[in-house]
Amino acid sequence: MPKQQDDYYDILGVLRDASQEEIKRAYIQSAQRLHPDKNTVAGETELFLEAQQAYEVLSNPSRRAKYDATLPKEVDAPSIIQHEALVSRPSLVRLRESQVIYVHLELAPRAQSEQIPAPPLNVCLVLDRSTSMKDEKMDIVKSATIQIMKSLRGQDVFSVVAFSDKAEVIIPSTLHLDYKKMEALIHLIQPFGATEIYHGLETGLAEIRRNMEPSRVNHLILLTDGHTYGDELASLQLAETAAVQGIGMSCMGIGNDWNDIFLDALASHTGGNCAYIAKPKDIQRLLLNKFKSLADVFADDVILDFKPQPGVNINYAFRLTPDGGPVTIEDSIHLGPILQDTPLTILFEFLIEPSAVQNESVTLLDGSLRPSITARPNPVPPIRLRITRDVRADAASEPPPGKILSSLSRLTLYRMQERARVESEQGNYDSAAKHLKNLATHLLSQGERHLASTVLFEAENIKKIHTLSEEGSKQIKYGTRALLMAGSKEKVK
Repeated sequence: MPKQQDDYYDILGVLRDASQEEIKRAYIQSAQRLHPDKNTVAGETELFLEAQQAYEVLSNPSRRAKYDATLPKEVDAPSIIQHEALVSRPSLVRLRESQVIYVHLELAPRAQSEQIPAPPLNVCLVLDRSTSMKDEKMDIVKSATIQIMKSLRGQDVFSVVAFSDKAEVIIPSTLHLDYKKMEALIHLIQPFGATEIYHGLETGLAEIRRNMEPSRVNHLILLTDGHTYGDELASLQLAETAAVQGIGMSCMGIGNDWNDIFLDALASHTGGNCAYIAKPKDIQRLLLNKFKSLADVFADDVILDFKPQPGVNINYAFRLTPDGGPVTIEDSIHLGPILQDTPLTILFEFLIEPSAVQNESVTLLDGSLRPSITARPNPVPPIRLRITRDVRADAASEPPPGKILSSLSRLTLYRMQERARVESEQGNYDSAAKHLKNLATHLLSQGERHLASTVLFEAENIKKIHTLSEEGSKQIKYGTRALLMAGSKEKVK
């Protein structure tokens, strides 16, 4: 019997009942991260060979059966990550119509667990240098970039790419910066051309891969003030590839003339977030905050793998903390990071079809959580996550847990503006205005007078000119998102 640390399932980061497809996918992901041709870190070659050996055994049904016979009975050993899953209802009702149920998932470092040192960074800053970035915006971006360079630790890798309709590496991926030389190169950046984000992402990801190591937080930060045209799909495909390779991505939009739907999708593919920078003066503060959060990472990403259940659909998911934002629903969902002092909190909305409540119980979620902890030499075993609910003839009278009620009350504000935007895009202008007026009423009741005033102004805009203004739309979207995040942080404290 192999030693416990050589458990083949733990090496690949899968559960013992993993399917052959899950085992293959886990091996491919390990091989991409650990292959000696791409990774020269001491000790990682041995991990690659261990992953290869584990796959050779577990991918062969006969060898896997013999290996399983040597394993002791599976015991849920305490993980270095603790998790809590709260459900909005104790049971489901046998109805002929669809039902909604919410799950509030929280993951945090376990108290008194092993100390995880702050991981080194491998970050590329991808800067929009198009003509619209001239003058104040570019001056502040340059100043912020220089300030970030000065805040880097000796073990951090840093690179800078500037792009317009073509991309240029300003600072190559470097471990030890020559600050005076690099500062001079930053000052030489001049705005010109149009915005084509794909070129910036492609070049930035190439710089990250030059010094990419599993022991680092590998992350790209995109800063732009404009729309990109015609390369959105290719950019999203780059994000999907980056997610598989363990590269995170965050986006920051300056001002009002940028595509928030696209940048939200771009970031969420990797478990990252999109931030709104209303005024150029806020660029430096938000960039420095982003670097601070990257340096505070405990787990740089948590991936939820799950088996789809008949009649059960994840209708919506939103990350409350850290760095709130929508979560893209995929076969493997990138939930985002856990920070040293801030848990990862997700609110899921499940839609239950009538066909699912014909039995005595319903499985809402059957899967596992795969934390990626870069500073830990050995892989973290996955955390099994199985949530079921009994089916009854009548609805239970118990109220939802307080955390869910609090999160839902704030998420409702955010989703009101989402529905207003959708109704407006579909030409249902009266309905869109009604949603915004309801939102304004709720905001006023919470003392958010300035944001409520913006919402009412946009409601009138929809009635008169049948559209939301770019500025008002972003202020409402990211203003209600900020309220949601603020409420979650209060609960954490």
